[in-house]
Amino acid sequence: MTRKRSVVTKEKLLAAASDVFLEKGYRDATVAEICARAEANIASVNYHFGSKETLYQEAWRHSFAQSIKAHPQDGGVSEAAPAEERLRGQMTALIERIADENTKDFFISQMEFVNPTGLLAEVMRSEFVPLREKTLAVVRELLGPQATDRQVAYCESCIISMCLHPLLVHRVRKRAKENDMPVVIDDLGAFAEHVTTFALAGLAAVRDQARQGEGRA
Repeated sequence: MTRKRSVVTKEKLLAAASDVFLEKGYRDATVAEICARAEANIASVNYHFGSKETLYQEAWRHSFAQSIKAHPQDGGVSEAAPAEERLRGQMTALIERIADENTKDFFISQMEFVNPTGLLAEVMRSEFVPLREKTLAVVRELLGPQATDRQVAYCESCIISMCLHPLLVHRVRKRAKENDMPVVIDDLGAFAEHVTTFALAGLAAVRDQARQGEGRA
């Protein structure tokens, strides 16, 4: 029973910490407020995490794991599916994940980029790199073997950016309840389809350019 209570307390601390870090950022968040929301004593943070810094890292990791569980990167598309469908699945999953109000890791990450502490650099790298490698692999497959590493990286960056910025505006608008702001995205499915169509057209253009360059070599 004691062990079970300990696990429950740890989970409540992670959930409360995610909320407080999301609302206030690392520097303005306090262990006292986190513990009050988790209905736990302050000593429990030291017991489970050792420090506020580690709690911050583990709260982000916890939030990230929850959002990926809710929105798996493949979007439910089989690895055996054509590359076009796998890209569509990844883009749809990313868009839905960022748009989900329960996704806390995204905004914590954005706050870290704006006001960096350096505490999440390695944690985010360890989680993001495997995801990025999967997207890079699909992009490389769509561009063909003649594409350079730079072309692959540039294309991947452009595709992800098409999802990130509009969804950031979308989330900010909803959180701020700014009803007078223009609605950019009113249908996530339609937006995901548009991004995929746009991305595939761009990849086709880069692929043709790479082939032409190879032919002149």
